[in-house]
Amino acid sequence: MTPADGLFEAHLLQIPVRVWARSQEHHDALMREFALMSVPTDDEEWSRHVPTRLTQLIGTLTADFEGVSTVQEQQLFAACEAGVEVIDDLVYRLPVAAVPASKALGQMLDETDEYCRQGQHLLTLAADEELVRFRWWYLQQFIDQADGKPAVPWPAYRRD
Repeated sequence: MTPADGLFEAHLLQIPVRVWARSQEHHDALMREFALMSVPTDDEEWSRHVPTRLTQLIGTLTADFEGVSTVQEQQLFAACEAGVEVIDDLVYRLPVAAVPASKALGQMLDETDEYCRQGQHLLTLAADEELVRFRWWYLQQFIDQADGKPAVPWPAYRRD
């Protein structure tokens, strides 16, 4: 971490591009559904049946975590297009604020998966086990490395 600018460097090691692409597709499907659910409607019946917590999750996820385009995302998209299987080391320089945001994002996506599993309010399927593991590995790298812990390559990651 560089105290002067409040940034830290995080290395994501051995990123499986195919799994990242599936994760991105799942994320995009959720965001499309959230966008549709966010359109104002006069249908009071519909709005009464959407749980308040789901409405809060939709608002937070779409306002705080959507639309962030990074150089790293561009590299991941390019690797996917080129048929690259693994990116050995993808380096991020992040603000310290990314740590609590990563924790919050992971928890909100876990909650959203539960709504998906229930099948009452969302059409998007819940993330499968591999995608959840990938999600937590990805986010945990930011959390841990900001705390001075070493990077853990994707193949070695075990979620507690």
